[in-house]
Amino acid sequence: MLTPTSRPERAPDELWKQGPVWTASNRPIAKYVARPLREFLRVEAAGSLLLLAATVAALLWVNLPFDGWAEAYDHFWHTELAIHIGDFHIEESLQHWVNDGLMAIFFFVVGLEIKYEIVHGDLRDPRTAALPIVAALGGMLVPAGIYALIAGGGDASAGWGIPMATDIAFAVGVVGVLGRRIPSSARLFLLTLAIVDDIGAIIVIAVFYTSDLSLMWLGIALLLLAVMAFLRAIKFWAGSVHLVLALGIWFALLESGVHATLAGVAVGLLTPATALLEPRVAKEYAVSALKDRTLDAEEVHRLRFLLEESVALAERQQSRLHPVSSYVVLPIFALANAGVVLTGGALGDAITSTAALAIGAGLVIGKPLGILVASFLAIRFGLGRMPQGSNWGQLLGIGMVAGIGFTVSLFIAGLSFPDSPAITDEAKVGILIASLVAAVLGVVILMLTSRAPETEESSTEHAEADVPVSG
Repeated sequence: MLTPTSRPERAPDELWKQGPVWTASNRPIAKYVARPLREFLRVEAAGSLLLLAATVAALLWVNLPFDGWAEAYDHFWHTELAIHIGDFHIEESLQHWVNDGLMAIFFFVVGLEIKYEIVHGDLRDPRTAALPIVAALGGMLVPAGIYALIAGGGDASAGWGIPMATDIAFAVGVVGVLGRRIPSSARLFLLTLAIVDDIGAIIVIAVFYTSDLSLMWLGIALLLLAVMAFLRAIKFWAGSVHLVLALGIWFALLESGVHATLAGVAVGLLTPATALLEPRVAKEYAVSALKDRTLDAEEVHRLRFLLEESVALAERQQSRLHPVSSYVVLPIFALANAGVVLTGGALGDAITSTAALAIGAGLVIGKPLGILVASFLAIRFGLGRMPQGSNWGQLLGIGMVAGIGFTVSLFIAGLSFPDSPAITDEAKVGILIASLVAAVLGVVILMLTSRAPETEESSTEHAEADVPVSG
């Protein structure tokens, strides 16, 4: 029998083939599928590409010239799914489960991002946050105003909130494609602007797109939120209890008439963004526990707890759920909502409709105009400062990229015209086309106004040219 001291050593290649984990092995599937997929998911624009692929798939599903495909799409997403537990009963279509249920995860991640930015990020520093906050306000008010002017008081007037939204995933993904051409300060400006934009969209949804308000259920939701806040204040961390409370808050808001996804935002904002313990506590325990060079089960459990609580709960949850939100929730949402008919003259009718024209003007013209004018006024009156290394051309490009409404715009479109499916479809066509135009124009403007990063070779040449030659 081989003892630990007598076990023969394996060659490095053999060890690599055996492990230490399957994805690190040289097995064909791990080498040619798993590792490339893992690297793809690490790319900043990966979530945007999956979102785009889901959108294209939805459009193909309803527009390919195959009999029954469009009807199959509509039938599938309107299939009723019910949950019965004793006297408890809830029944919604698959599309509603996606929009009201899965999207709560997306809004929860948004709430976590907002909370972290308020406590640790740029929203904590008034001088740094001032410019993107003012720019975001301009980027919401001007598009909404343009929409209202075009739509007037007709059937499409309720959609004024649609062009106010910026899609973080697509906007950041588009800027990420340009790489180091864009200064990090400009990226930070866009990210902060998009977060403030999300706050605005959340307020708009809560205040203006709530119907048939039930004060009783709203009171229950607020009571459960208060219980959650109390438990977190006394540092009661049982995840199962908080999950039950979160589900209760979601259901209470669903029954109240306030859109249920706002439960995700509320729970995210209540999540602690400060670590329970300082990192040195885990480090000191690890040094003490490893003095005998072994760890028993109790020590491993204790060390895992100390390490986890050295990182803020909001940061941990964001790290865990961001991939779920980007790679699962948003693509499914796009698949369930982007399937609009573009054939048989439907595209031409939609483009010329009041809703689509108002949305297009709001996103493509109103967004960059509002952001640029608000930024100019903020800098002119000393409320903010130009992002370091950026110029007005880049701010225009960032403003144009912010005109990619997509996810939240589609979401608000579904709330704006509950009794008018035709206007909803027209609005969706307007969102898709306007977002595409905004993305293309944004990339073109940013490429024209940003210098390509110097290569290592050219940087070396410049450095050598700057070195004085003794003669």
